[in-house]
Amino acid sequence: MKLGRDFFERPTLLVAKELLGKYIVFNDKSGRITEVEAYVGKDDPACHAARGMTPRNKVMFGSAGYSYVYFIYGMYHCLNFVTEKEGFPAAVLIRAVETIDGPGKLCKIFGIGREHSEIDLCESENFYVEDRGYRVAKIKASSRIGIKVGLDKMWRFVEEL
Repeated sequence: MKLGRDFFERPTLLVAKELLGKYIVFNDKSGRITEVEAYVGKDDPACHAARGMTPRNKVMFGSAGYSYVYFIYGMYHCLNFVTEKEGFPAAVLIRAVETIDGPGKLCKIFGIGREHSEIDLCESENFYVEDRGYRVAKIKASSRIGIKVGLDKMWRFVEEL
């Protein structure tokens, strides 16, 4: 079952945890989400929206259920899903899907680039998130990876096998 906007319009930490076990579908590829990180609003110093709206992060201020793809380190694209209510910038970074570890590798293998940012995951027929009934038994929380601020927030969630 394809996830609707109501799934993404909830608190980011809840959405992040519940994305574990769901499937990303992009064209002819799909993968079960096994690791995510939450970025929540202007008060989260690690969130791209911490300093306000920019052309890069404006999608985070829009409706929930949209893709947010950005380029880092001059070589990797990272995929996020926008959450919460319009005007409140928050998103969940997809760090890994089953057998693909690392957000940059995920985008490379799936063929996701900046041109796939701002796609409505709730309306697209080629790019969406699906619930196939897989249930995550145990979730491990830890600090987020690759950031220098906001390390006190245990907002990285991993399916613990």
